[in-house]
Amino acid sequence: MNNPFFKNHGPFDLLDLLENNFDLEFSLTDISKNKHIIKDVKNLDNAASNDITFFHSIKYKDLAQKTKAIACITKKEFLNFLPKECIKIISPNVLFLTALVTSKFYPDSVIDNNNLDLEIIDGKFENIIFGKNTYIGKNVSIGEKTKIGHNSLIESNVVIGKNCIIGSNVIIRNSIIEDHVHILDGAIIGKKGFGFIPNNNKNFRYPHVGYVHIKKNSEIGCGCTIDRGSLSITTIGENTYLDNQVHIAHNVKIGNNCIIAGQVGIAGSTTLGDNVIIGGQAGVSGHLIIGNNVQIGGGSGVIKDIADNSRVMGYPAKDFKKFIRESR
Repeated sequence: MNNPFFKNHGPFDLLDLLENNFDLEFSLTDISKNKHIIKDVKNLDNAASNDITFFHSIKYKDLAQKTKAIACITKKEFLNFLPKECIKIISPNVLFLTALVTSKFYPDSVIDNNNLDLEIIDGKFENIIFGKNTYIGKNVSIGEKTKIGHNSLIESNVVIGKNCIIGSNVIIRNSIIEDHVHILDGAIIGKKGFGFIPNNNKNFRYPHVGYVHIKKNSEIGCGCTIDRGSLSITTIGENTYLDNQVHIAHNVKIGNNCIIAGQVGIAGSTTLGDNVIIGGQAGVSGHLIIGNNVQIGGGSGVIKDIADNSRVMGYPAKDFKKFIRESR
C-alpha cells in the first residue's frame, strides 16, 4: 500500500530504527557491520526489498515464505518460514515492536487529533449542494453533483467522487469514496481503529497509517463506523450495502454486492468475498476469510473461516441445516 495521506518520515538505518530495544535477537546477518536502509514498514505481502515487515501468527506462514522484505520482526519459532536472505529480528512482543517502528515512520498516525483548522464549505467547490454548518479540512476533493447535509465534517485527506450523497452529522477523514456512494446520517468513516498493545500495565496505541476505500454504488447506513486500516486499506466493495449501526474494523476487506444488516460487527483484518449476506446482530471474528456467496444468519458468531457458497447460523456458526436439526 502506498499511503496517500500520512507523511513517511523515513528512511531509517535498521539499527537506528530498533534503538533502545535491547531484548532483541538477530539471526543470519550481523546488522551492526552493515548499513541497511529501511524505507517503509509494510505487511508481508506488499513489502518491497527495502521495507521492514512483521510475522506474528502462523496463519500467515504462506505469505511469510514469499515476502520480499529486507527484514522481518518475528518470533523465534517462525524463523524457518522466512526467506533465507531476510534479516530476522526476534522479539518477545512482535506487535509492540512493530507499533514502535511504525510510529517512527508515521508519528502523525498514532492519535487522531481534532482538525481545528476546518473551514466552511461555502465557495470551495462548484456544482455541489451542501447544508448548513458543514465544514471541510485540507487535502479534500469533492466531485460534481454531490450533496452533503447539515452539520457534517469532511476532515483532512478525503476524496469524494461524483453524484454522492453524504448525510447530516457525518464525519469523514482519511478516505477515498468513489462515485454514486450514499453515506447516511451519523456515519463515521476513516477514524483510527481499535488498535493497542498492552505493555507493562499501559496500553500503547497502534499507529493507523491506512485509509478507507468505499467503491462505487455502495451505501453506508446511519450510525455506521468504518475504521481506517492500520498498515493496509479498509475496503467496501462495489454495490455493497451496510444497514444502520454496522461496525467495520481496521483492515477489513468486503467484496462486491454484499448485504450486511443492522448491528453487525466485523473484527479487524477479516476478508469477505463477493455476494455475502449477513443477518442482523451477527459478529465475525478477526483475521478470517469468508468466501463468496456465503450467507450468515442473524445473531450468529463466526469464529472460523467459511468456504464459498456456505449457509451458516448459530454460535459458533455452523452449517445451517445442522443448526436447524439441533435446534428442534
